[in-house]
Amino acid sequence: MHRRLWTSSVTVLVAVTATAVPALAGTATARDRGPDGPGSGSAATTEPLPLERLFDNRGVSDDARPGAADLDGTGRSLSARDLRAAGWSPGARLDLDGASLRWPDRRPGQPDNVRADGQRVRLRGSGNAISFLVAASSPDGPAGPVRGTGTVRYKDGSRSSYSLTADDWRGGPLATKAVALPHVNTRDGGQLAEKAKLYAVTVPVKRGRAVSSVELPRDPGPRTDLHVFAASVRRDAAGWAGSWSASTGGYTGTGMWRDQTLRLVVHTSAGGPRARIRLENTFASAPVRIGHASIAVRGEGAATKGKPVPLRFGGREGTRIPAGAQAFSDPVGFDVPPDTDLLVSIHLPDPVEAAPVHSEAIQRSYLSESGSGDRTGEAGGGAYTRELTMWPFLTGVDVGGRQGSVVTLGDSITDGVRSTQGANRRWPNVLARRLLDQSPGSGAPRYGVLNHGISANRVASDRYPGDGVSTDTAGVSAQNRLERDVLGQTSARTVVVFEGINDVRWGASADEVIAGLRAIASRARERGLRVIVATVTPCGGYKDCSAEVDAKRQAVNAFIRDNGGAFDAVFDFDAAVRDPAAPERMRAEYDSGDHLHPGDAGLKRLADSIDLRKL
Repeated sequence: MHRRLWTSSVTVLVAVTATAVPALAGTATARDRGPDGPGSGSAATTEPLPLERLFDNRGVSDDARPGAADLDGTGRSLSARDLRAAGWSPGARLDLDGASLRWPDRRPGQPDNVRADGQRVRLRGSGNAISFLVAASSPDGPAGPVRGTGTVRYKDGSRSSYSLTADDWRGGPLATKAVALPHVNTRDGGQLAEKAKLYAVTVPVKRGRAVSSVELPRDPGPRTDLHVFAASVRRDAAGWAGSWSASTGGYTGTGMWRDQTLRLVVHTSAGGPRARIRLENTFASAPVRIGHASIAVRGEGAATKGKPVPLRFGGREGTRIPAGAQAFSDPVGFDVPPDTDLLVSIHLPDPVEAAPVHSEAIQRSYLSESGSGDRTGEAGGGAYTRELTMWPFLTGVDVGGRQGSVVTLGDSITDGVRSTQGANRRWPNVLARRLLDQSPGSGAPRYGVLNHGISANRVASDRYPGDGVSTDTAGVSAQNRLERDVLGQTSARTVVVFEGINDVRWGASADEVIAGLRAIASRARERGLRVIVATVTPCGGYKDCSAEVDAKRQAVNAFIRDNGGAFDAVFDFDAAVRDPAAPERMRAEYDSGDHLHPGDAGLKRLADSIDLRKL
């Protein structure tokens, strides 16, 4: 998704349509639009205006008055009722991939988005990206993605260009959507039972330079529109580093949680004097209410060492997280020890039928009984009578007083599958301890380490489709989760990509994996991240690791080792664990026993093979 020369990024919410809506008084648009699509006029302005003053399209309708809006030129529109049900009410704050956006504070039938055509939008702030809330549309029906280029202007008079891609609101993918709604309203009062989708897209900005405005892409062409609903600068998390994290791999049934408290066990990498947590409602169709939350150092089992420290959200004891969004707790003074278990407790006051989860925690956490209420403030563990082997909602713990995180993007080997449960022997855990133990002056960074491995994940294709309740928690592809799991992570500086074995085992070609790795690296470097790719480890002896699979693996590894400058460095994990006498297999002492996943010794070998100075 993003990387390179320490650029900043901006997020924009955009949609594309060909609706014939007259220009509004007070806007700076000058283009004409007829029923057949865009005219030849230009919407460029001499002075930038706030986005809401540029709105020239009505995309949201009340279900009782659907003819009051027309997003795509055919009388179709987003349902205000569906948006409210998702927590996307007028004026709602939407924290998406580390950027804070606002859903337009407009009533149904009022102008609520701008069709991009070179308008200059006033923005303020400095950061690592600009985030847009967007969608594309066409009166000819669901279409492919719409692409355009624009310009970011800075207070010092400099500027930079960007490229933005918006997927179609009806035909675009579910894997990368910010939210999916169950219906499309039509002008005759009927509803289409199909998914309406909106997308959060980021583009790079120059780090350290204050943004003054952004020029939207020009009209994308005949009979297509790119709609922008919101935009903001995604700010850097100065003074913070990620200490622990996990990726959301799916959205699965809970068996119905009712007025219960989760007590989740997580293990830190870096420590610090302040803390905050990140909760995410990824893949959800409805908001979730958090009643209370707390953080503590773990004692024994579900008991804390000392009294739990309460957390607040925007000054309040709890928060409501819209579908697809996230929430950071307020910073709290709390001494987070490095390389230590924490207990994060979350009270869920309302019934929860399904939750976004990371399924392979390799760690036992806890849950109170149904109806037991808020137990977040209790030091004792007696109320937590049930066990969990997954991490619901919680995706991050950040620590203050440090700068920089290294993100490990991978599959089950990075996730720690077949390592010792509760022992924190995943290779990213071992890497974190090596960084903590290094002597002063070693030349290696002192980053926090964030584990974004998902068991069964792939580079080139999705396992979980990105929407709906499912037992499949293998996630969307590494490419499709890059924004959320790498680019939007707290103070991400380096990404280590270690994936590909599942692709070649399950039918992908070596060329498809290579193209995916190239795309990941390009996006990450564009956003200023250092990109390191690890060679794919052998799996000879596993049930589906045939000679054909190994040939594809070897082809991927040959590219990784001689990548033509596509990556900043390579970690040769294959060489670290393969059997010299049978290079299609792991050495026996590193094998967990299934011939695919390294055991504790093999995971340690992977981490020990890393030159820390390359991070």
